[in-house]
Amino acid sequence: MLAYLSGGIEFAGDKGKGWRRALRPFLEEKLGHQVYDPAEDEKKNLTDEEAANFRTWKTNDLDRFRRTVRKIIHWDLDLIEKRAAYVICYWDREAGRGAGTQAELTAAFRKGIPVYLVSELPTAEISGWILGCAERVFASFDELKMFLEKKYGLRG
Repeated sequence: MLAYLSGGIEFAGDKGKGWRRALRPFLEEKLGHQVYDPAEDEKKNLTDEEAANFRTWKTNDLDRFRRTVRKIIHWDLDLIEKRAAYVICYWDREAGRGAGTQAELTAAFRKGIPVYLVSELPTAEISGWILGCAERVFASFDELKMFLEKKYGLRG
C-alpha cells in the first residue's frame, strides 16, 4: 500500500520536508505502508542537469523550465493515478500559494483515491475545491494517525 505525501514544496520554508519526515516512520513502521515523498525525491525522472538547474531556469530560461516541470508533473501524477492507495495532504498557506498540491488532490479525487487532508487553518480559509477533493479533514497529524491506525493498522 502506497501513501503519497502531498503539500507545499516550492513556497514552503523547509521545502515541505519537515512534516513529511515526521510522518513517514509512522506510516512505514506502524502501518507497514510504502511512502512516496515528492519533497525528498528531487531527482524524479530528471536528468542530472535538469535536477541541478531547473529552479534557476525559472528566471533565465522559461521554456526549458516549463519542459522540465512538465516531466515532474507527469511523474507525480502518474504515481498518484497508478500506484497510490491514498494521499495525505498537509494544507497550509504555503500549499495554497503553489498549484501542484491542488492538481495532485484533484487527480486523486477523480480516480477515487482517498485524500486525507490535515490543516490547522480554519475551514473557512481552505478552498472549497480542496475540501471537495478531501475524503476526510483532520485538524492535526495526531487525529490523522488515530484514524489511519484504526482504518489500516496492522492486524495480527
